[in-house]
Amino acid sequence: MKLKLMVAVAVIILALAGAIIFTHKPAAPDVGFNTLQGQTFRTTDLRGKVVLVNFWATTCTTCIKEMPGLQATHEKFNGRGFETVAVAMDYDPPAQVAAYVERSALPFTFVLDRDGGIAHGFESVRLTPTTYLINKRGEIVQKILGEPDFGKLHALIEQLLAEPV
Repeated sequence: MKLKLMVAVAVIILALAGAIIFTHKPAAPDVGFNTLQGQTFRTTDLRGKVVLVNFWATTCTTCIKEMPGLQATHEKFNGRGFETVAVAMDYDPPAQVAAYVERSALPFTFVLDRDGGIAHGFESVRLTPTTYLINKRGEIVQKILGEPDFGKLHALIEQLLAEPV
């Protein structure tokens, strides 16, 4: 009887520990962003919103290919507390980034990672495209390498927008 009780207690402890470990979401790093227009903000300034942070480069064909999907995502959810931040990698020439953004007339925020600090804060991103989805509490919910499955991404964004802060 005593052994059964000890086993039951151990099972409960392990279940609770597992629930904590597997439901814990890492906090988004507190990094500073500088837009192409010279505005500055930090990750923490975006709390209360669902945020998509996309690391990209003008020389990355998949990045350019996914931009219309990111635009459609931004336009679908922007009025509901959703933000899109596109981070140009430090090796991407700023003039080339600015020319692409101007030519494409994309509606979301573009920032330059001039010294690699933003990418370093987000797990030292080097592969593009890499996208992070952050919930209203500032926790990283999903990391996507390559072009997202936009149907699945939209379903997850809907779910995150419905969550309380």
